[in-house]
This record gives sequence, C-alpha cells and structure tokens, in this order.
Amino acid sequence: MTSRSRLVRSPSALAPESLAFALSQAADLVAAVLDGRNLTDAYEQWLGRHPQWPDGTRGAVRDLAWGTLRDYGRGDLVLRELLHKPLPPSLHALLLVALYRLATRPEQAHTIVDQAVEAAAVQAPGLKGVVNGVLRNRLRDADAFQRRQDSDPVARYRHPDWWIRRMRTSYPEQWEAALEAGNQRPPMAVRVNPRRASVETVEAEFRAEGIGCRRVANDALVLDCPTAVAALPGFAAGRVSVQDAGAQWTGAWLDLADEQRVLDACAAPGGKAAQILESADVELVALELDPTRVRRINENLARLALTADVKTVDCRRVDEWWDGRPFDRILADVPCSASGVARRHPDIKWLRRREDIPRFAAQQAEILEALWPTLAIGGKLLYVTCSVFDEENKLQIDRFLARHPDAQREVIGNRPEQQLLPNADHDGFFYALLRKHRQS
Repeated sequence: MTSRSRLVRSPSALAPESLAFALSQAADLVAAVLDGRNLTDAYEQWLGRHPQWPDGTRGAVRDLAWGTLRDYGRGDLVLRELLHKPLPPSLHALLLVALYRLATRPEQAHTIVDQAVEAAAVQAPGLKGVVNGVLRNRLRDADAFQRRQDSDPVARYRHPDWWIRRMRTSYPEQWEAALEAGNQRPPMAVRVNPRRASVETVEAEFRAEGIGCRRVANDALVLDCPTAVAALPGFAAGRVSVQDAGAQWTGAWLDLADEQRVLDACAAPGGKAAQILESADVELVALELDPTRVRRINENLARLALTADVKTVDCRRVDEWWDGRPFDRILADVPCSASGVARRHPDIKWLRRREDIPRFAAQQAEILEALWPTLAIGGKLLYVTCSVFDEENKLQIDRFLARHPDAQREVIGNRPEQQLLPNADHDGFFYALLRKHRQS
C-alpha cells in the first residue's frame, strides 16, 4: 500500500440515501488509510462531522470501508492491471470500494457500476469514463481476474506477503485457516457480570428477545449475529459487557482472589480491568498513557459501578506511579502489532510493516522489565498480546525467562502458554503466566 493524499470530503450533490453517496463516503475513509491514517480515527472524525445522518447511512459506509480494506489485496491487483496512469486518490479509493461491492453483490452489478460512475461524475466529471471502463472491464473478464487473484498470494489470502510468510512458518498446519478467519467479519461476544447475573439467566434473557448465542468454554456468549449494544438485555444495568471471547480468558488465567493487590498496566479501554473487578474483591491500580483512553476506562467502570485507582501515566516510568507496595497480580496487556484483531481493524494489515514488529517487541521488553520489580514474591504476571507473531509472544517470554532466574512459567489451560488464533469464536491472542519465586 502506497501513501496517498489527505482525507477528502465527498461532494454533497449526491442523495444521502443513494448507493453513490455511500460509495463516495466510504472511498473518503479508504483514501485516508491509503494515506497512512488510522481507519477508526478517520471514521470517528467522519461521524463527528455528520451527526445528523441516520444509522442506516452510517452502517452502509462503515460496511463498505471495512470490507474494502479486508479485501484490499484483491482490489489492488485488479487496479494494478487495469489502470495505466495514476488516478486522483479519491477516485482510486472509489474504484476499490466499487470493486469490493461488485465482488460481494454480483447480482447488483449494473446498479453498482451506475452508482460508482455517478459518484465519480460529482468528484471528477472528466474521469467518470475511466471509472466506468475499469469496472466494466472487471465484469467482462471476471473469470480471468478470479484466476489471477487465486494464483497471487496477496490477493488470495488478502494479507501482505511478509505476513503470509510469517504465518506459514509459525503455524504450518493452521496458517491458511487463521488467515481466512482474519478476512471475515468478527464475531460479537458478551461477558456476563457474575456479581449481577448468571450466564444461564442472561442466556434466557437473550433467547426471550430473539438473540441467538452460544456459550463457549470460558462462559463467554458469542452471538449468532451482531446486535446493537443498546438492544442487549442487561447492558444498561451492567449485567453484560461487549468483549471478545478470547479476551475473556484474562479473568480465569490471572488466578484472582479476594484482597489481592492487582495492577492493570496498560488498561485501556477498560474491559479487562472491569472483568478483574467483577471476578474478585481486589484493590486495582489501572494505568494508561493516553488521556483520551483513560476517559474510556473511567466511563466503562462507571457504567458497571466499579472502582479502581486509574492513573494517566507511562507504566514504564515506575517512579511516577508506584508507592512501593508490591502487587500480587499484574496484567501486562502490552501494546503490540494487533495482528490478531486485524479483521476488526483491517487497515492494520496494510499499514503495518515487518520492521514494526521488532519495535513492538522492544517496547514490550521494556514494559516487562519495568513491571517485574513491582511484583511480590510468589506473585503472578499475566502477559497478554492481541498478536499472532512469535517475536511478540513466545520468543518474548523465552527471552525474559532467560534474563530472569527468579521467574518461572506457569501452566495455563494445560499448556505452557496459550496462542489463540482467529476463528469463528474469537480473535487472536497470546497469554503467558509468569510467577516470581525466590532464587535458590
């Protein structure tokens, strides 16, 4: 993916309820990512500029932008073959969005081409013929393009080549399934607050409201279909929270008990902090560097009527926040490549570079080194990433253990560590539990 220009606003001449309008607005978001911007940030800014637009319009634009970026490898191949000269970034992005729509709604081909040309006519009237020609050539040679996409690894697996090669090396039997799962729409799961309801009660409430779900091994409820948060029975009352099923293993694997002193070192947006407080009566200190994300922690805890000592600070600067009292448990949910949650944030696949991974690994090592002295003898540290790359996960822990003879790996879920790959139930996560013991 190459850097392009800044986010542009689509002209207002298009009817807001039209497909042309949705294509144009989604193209603005895709163009922002092509320019190196974060998709979620661009979308939230877009929402802020258009608070009056109905949920249907917002949902259509979001679906088109996220889907286009999940499938970027396929659309990019088509444009590399059919475009002989660079187009303005807004039109290049518009074609990517239209190609995604053609791939997913082939029965609407005539309407999609017509609406994409209408959007192009408003943005750049002199180039609407190019848009029309590219899309019609794609339709005319559909079988040939399908063969090209199937034979090109980036187009077939819809991930960068370096990412594909890493997965193939690390997971020789699972890499294809994991990559395919990473291209799908993510599942929606909820966490039940055991202080306010049982899983059985919530399941019954969901069934009564026609919300299908399945209960997985850690008692997370994975919904059959995504549902508006406000429509979830018990959400407003704090009985349930939205949290990926893979993330919900934190409560069990941190080995919590009442009266422990617990640190959540990288706490935003607060889901794991809330689960800790729902699981046991503990004294929780929650740290987060970004003030905006600290507000989200406080909002999440307030909705659930939970209390923690939330500090806006870099967890590596221990002298600024630690009072010298050791922690019984530490959750180190460290910054990472987010390669395990790319289907929720598909811009990650195309903005992330292989050289980013060593930088994340170095930051993670700094965090582990800073936090380890704050852990009590006999205490446990749960290391967590939402990554599928060994350098951030198993190799990171191996290197830490080699440096620290007072650390030992604890078994969790009958394994030395847990690497969850994306699947129909959950995103990708890594867990390792370390215990501090006295040196012999």
